[in-house]
Amino acid sequence: LAVVLGVAACDGGDPATPAGGAATLPGPVPAGLALRPVPPGTPSAPVFTGTLTDGTGLAAADLWARRPVVLLFFSSWCTTCAERQSALSELARGLRDRVVFVGVVTEDEPAELDSYLRAHNAEFPVVVDTDGTISRSYAVREPGAVVLVAKGGALLRGWPGGLDASTLDTRIRELLLG
Repeated sequence: LAVVLGVAACDGGDPATPAGGAATLPGPVPAGLALRPVPPGTPSAPVFTGTLTDGTGLAAADLWARRPVVLLFFSSWCTTCAERQSALSELARGLRDRVVFVGVVTEDEPAELDSYLRAHNAEFPVVVDTDGTISRSYAVREPGAVVLVAKGGALLRGWPGGLDASTLDTRIRELLLG
C-alpha cells in the first residue's frame, strides 16, 4: 500500500481527478509582489474564456487582473513540448502565485493529455482549446508557443517556437518581475 500511495503522489495525485483542473489554480497573490511597469503603448492580450481539463470554467482576464500570466501552448503529441515540459513545470512551481502558468492545449485526447500532464508533473491549470479559437487569437499555428501577459492584460511578448525553462525564467524576470 505504501508503494502505491508513493507512486500516486509522484505522478500528480488522484487519478480520478484530471490533471490541469481547478485544483491547480493559484492561491492569493503574495504580499508585496513587485512587478515591472508595462511599457506605454503595449497592446492588450486577446481575452478568452475556456474550460479546464476537469470542466471548470476559466476567464483569463480574472487571472491577469491580479498577476502576470504565462501561456504555454502545447500538445501531448508534440515532441519539442515533451522535451521541455518537465523543466517548465518546475519553473511554474517555483514562480507559483507570483506568475501563473496556464496551459492551452488543442488537438489532444483527454487520456493522452492527462498522462502527459502527470508524467511531466504539470501542476498548473490547462485550458482545452477544442476548436482552436484561443490559439488562433494568439496567432499560434503549432504547439510549443509561449506568451507573456503582464498584470492588467498587456501582451508583453510571444515566442512561436517556445523557449526552454532557463531562457523563459530569464525573460520573466526581465519583463515581469521587479
